[in-house]
Amino acid sequence: MPETLLRSLVWTDYRLAVLFTVLLPLGLIIWAAVQRSEAIVRLLIIYWRVASLLLITVYLLMPGWGIGYITGFIARLLIPIALWFWVDLNEDIAEQPPSWLRLVTMGWRWAVTIYALVGNLISVPFLSCAFSSQTLSSPFCQVWLEPAAAYKNIFHGAYKPEFMAFWGGVGLFIYTTYLAYFVIVRLGKQGRSAIEQ
Repeated sequence: MPETLLRSLVWTDYRLAVLFTVLLPLGLIIWAAVQRSEAIVRLLIIYWRVASLLLITVYLLMPGWGIGYITGFIARLLIPIALWFWVDLNEDIAEQPPSWLRLVTMGWRWAVTIYALVGNLISVPFLSCAFSSQTLSSPFCQVWLEPAAAYKNIFHGAYKPEFMAFWGGVGLFIYTTYLAYFVIVRLGKQGRSAIEQ
């Protein structure tokens, strides 16, 4: 694939990620809070907890750490699971009277699920970037680091990429610890119910 086409596709993916994983859910959680839709607010809080791995990924990719390719892949697997896993939230949302909020929320759930799954299928060849420093330095892998570098320059221009990746590593440690606690302890107690028991 020509490098210019690959670069264009990568930047398109990042733009879609900002739309589907940041802007739309941010608007939805504000809308749901104003409308006092507890089920949708709970769903979106769970979503934000899971989707925070995408932001951690951006920080890990700033200096070109290969683990960022893996965390990005895992994030796109966890997001659809988080959106559809909860039986009680699915029932609560389905039982709500028809409204624009419910319609937009359902549309967004399907759109972000399709985006995440298709994105993961496309990103499978790039997982090799995580396992070889020689591969990581190739243009094939480097193009994925450009949006992370642009984000760093906009929001953290004065800091070195390694410093920002350190904080990404701290975030990954906290995220992994919480995820392990959830899977080992809480999931057995509460099952597929989003309400803690």
